[in-house]
Amino acid sequence: MPLSNPIFRRIARIAKEQGVDAYVVGGYVRDHYLRRPSTDVDVVVVGSGIALAEALGRELKTKVSIYKTFGTAMLRTRDGVEVEFVGARRESYTHDSRKPQVEAGTLEDDQRRRDFTINALAWSLSEDRFGELVDPFYGMEDMEDCLIRTPCDPDITFSDDPLRMMRAVRFASQLGFTIDEETFEAIRRNAERIHIVSRERIITELNKIVLSPVPSIGFTLLDQSGLLALIFPELAALKGVERRGKHAHKDNFKHTLQVVDNVARRSDDLWLRWAAVLHDIAKPQCKGYDAKCGWTFHGHEVAGSKMVPAIFRRMKLPMNEHMKFVQKLVFLHLRPIILSEDLVTDSAVRRLLFEAGDDVEKLMILCEADITSGIDEKVKRYLKNFELVRHKMKDLEERDRIRNFQPPITGEIIMQTYGIPPCQVIGEIKELIKNAILDGVIPNEYEAAYALMERVAEERGLKKQ
Repeated sequence: MPLSNPIFRRIARIAKEQGVDAYVVGGYVRDHYLRRPSTDVDVVVVGSGIALAEALGRELKTKVSIYKTFGTAMLRTRDGVEVEFVGARRESYTHDSRKPQVEAGTLEDDQRRRDFTINALAWSLSEDRFGELVDPFYGMEDMEDCLIRTPCDPDITFSDDPLRMMRAVRFASQLGFTIDEETFEAIRRNAERIHIVSRERIITELNKIVLSPVPSIGFTLLDQSGLLALIFPELAALKGVERRGKHAHKDNFKHTLQVVDNVARRSDDLWLRWAAVLHDIAKPQCKGYDAKCGWTFHGHEVAGSKMVPAIFRRMKLPMNEHMKFVQKLVFLHLRPIILSEDLVTDSAVRRLLFEAGDDVEKLMILCEADITSGIDEKVKRYLKNFELVRHKMKDLEERDRIRNFQPPITGEIIMQTYGIPPCQVIGEIKELIKNAILDGVIPNEYEAAYALMERVAEERGLKKQ
């Protein structure tokens, strides 16, 4: 039963005592019919939502957070259910803001102000109609038809609060629903209104699209609606195919979406998915044409890694280890592919392990996802070669302990041994030792590294103290 949690009977009883009607509205109702778990409950009260929340809080002996400006209150039950109360209201907007002017209204007013019909469903908590579905905008029919549609004129819905355009795309991507044709045309007409929405709000919705089961659904809708070019111009710039004679490169936008979907099938890691979104982001500015070789994108992994911080900063993504992870994977994403094409040398694999560190498995997932050729034999050949790379990595890791290694000889050891201050020669000695280990010239051991330090120092005229 959808309202089996005892909290709903408590709310119903208090609402009766206060002489008001209360309803569960929105996502909790929608998710019940979609068989999705939900612990966030929105209760609309035709009256004071705050008064009902305060009375429930006294009964449960739990804290009630009150937001008088918005006329809302929220509490959390002991079993982890978060319940937010609000008075039924109608809203009006000014053209330059998505913050509404609010006044008291009926339940239908409150349902009408909601973004989509599937989010306007309500269950009555009145004693005589407990659990009855209230659906004036045919949200259940839209649920059965897998349709995203607005309760009222979509131009008004999206002009009033342009973030709802992103939410429409997000729900379509998360649920695999179709956006109603009239609703989608309204998104196209109002796309420019997205500029009044904060970047923080936009990236929250975009991250949910990236995390959806098939992210390409959301990105394709963003592109077709005109929103993508406004909020993520670098990704939109990947679109298109250029031809010269018999030579044509693939559509890098479609390729990127395929790579993101491939990664999504294997990982829920948001930042690995972002690495997939951005792995070819610099191809437009690195594109070149050679009459013999055709189209090339030399250096796009280096240029792309340099673009990552600016994109993260502008889009209000975190400028922390997550950004550095994405930047590293964009920089390294061609390395395993190159290894799989050539003879897999121990030295090259050691360097890959050293540079990728603990992220090497995620890098391999990205690289395997990046093989999107329509030629099955080519895909099978690459994936088989990747298995050789993986096997070699495992063997070398067990033998040489290369992942995240620090050269056994530190700058302090060099300075103390030869009595010299910090200088360029210390960095040169450390680099020679590191490269010797990675190239397999010496083992990753202190004694071998110390002996090499002595030889190099002698060549440079350094004497021990």
